[in-house]
Amino acid sequence: MPDFVGGLELSGAFYFEAVAPLVGDVPHAAGLLGWGSDVLGFDTSRSTDHGWGPRLQVFVGADHVPVLRDVIEAGLPDEFRGWPTRFGWDDVAVSHHVEIASLDDWLRDRLGFNPSEGVPLRDWLSTPQEILLELTAGAVFHDDVGELAAVREALAWYPDQVWLWLLACQWRRIDQEEPFVGRTAEVGDDLGSRVVAARLVRDLMRLSFLLERRYAPYSKWLGSAFAKLDSHAEIGTALGEVLAADDYDEREAALVTAVEALAARHNALGVTSRVDSTVRLFHGRPFRVLGSGRLVDACLAGVTDPWLKSLPLVGAIDQFVDSTDVLSYPQRFRELCNIYPRWAKPKESSADRHRHD
Repeated sequence: MPDFVGGLELSGAFYFEAVAPLVGDVPHAAGLLGWGSDVLGFDTSRSTDHGWGPRLQVFVGADHVPVLRDVIEAGLPDEFRGWPTRFGWDDVAVSHHVEIASLDDWLRDRLGFNPSEGVPLRDWLSTPQEILLELTAGAVFHDDVGELAAVREALAWYPDQVWLWLLACQWRRIDQEEPFVGRTAEVGDDLGSRVVAARLVRDLMRLSFLLERRYAPYSKWLGSAFAKLDSHAEIGTALGEVLAADDYDEREAALVTAVEALAARHNALGVTSRVDSTVRLFHGRPFRVLGSGRLVDACLAGVTDPWLKSLPLVGAIDQFVDSTDVLSYPQRFRELCNIYPRWAKPKESSADRHRHD
């Protein structure tokens, strides 16, 4: 077996040396996007045993797709730098993995819409962050007219109003459970206290991604991606101590360190009015909490979009859905696109509803 190189590097070389000559002068874009640890740069030699190898997408005009598929099928070498160019895994049959498609078709299959036509608010909310990350991470090897770059730019980050609303929703999740770590411990439920604390650790990690304007990956790579955030240097140790704590006092102290640091980071953004970032007792009970509802209110004060204001604070899809069988399948998460209009308060006007369709 050849020495391991990262999938992005391998696939880039595969494009330039093996695929591009076959594409010739057909206008196209090419890159490695979508699923896979290699797209995120987290692949290792372990990855090579399952769905890994030289692969990429080539986007061409719809009229070029059938012919180019035949050219690629006939012209690819059997190996590239010692790695097979045709491979399969699980229920995936052995084949090459150079996807040939029009960009529009590929995006609609992966997202359910084409961002170059604009992204309605409810599409932002119903598209999981892991999917948005898959389309904005990876690498672009070629882009004749900049069409692929424009799509990636359109999806680079949430519009400010959506971002502010998502921050409110994430602080809301923390506000709803931060006193339960102490209350469960007080009644002798150490396991319950640990479980709630672990939930808060995950929510604080996901809050860190929002604060730093970075999409969070799916669970396998959440910790690895978090380690690359600026927040990790400040709260990574504390979050580890929350999970490792054998008693409530240690658990609370570590949580206090983390929530105060993230509240200070929130203030440093300057996107809301400043909120006191120190903890306080929960309604006089002996549990130290941030009182994250104050940050919820500060965020909501800046949300002016009437449609967002009409929604309950459930957040985007991955703030209230935790099933891989939903979040990884466009045909399923797209169905939730229609749930937001049902949740909107009646005072929303028909004009507003039309604007967000």
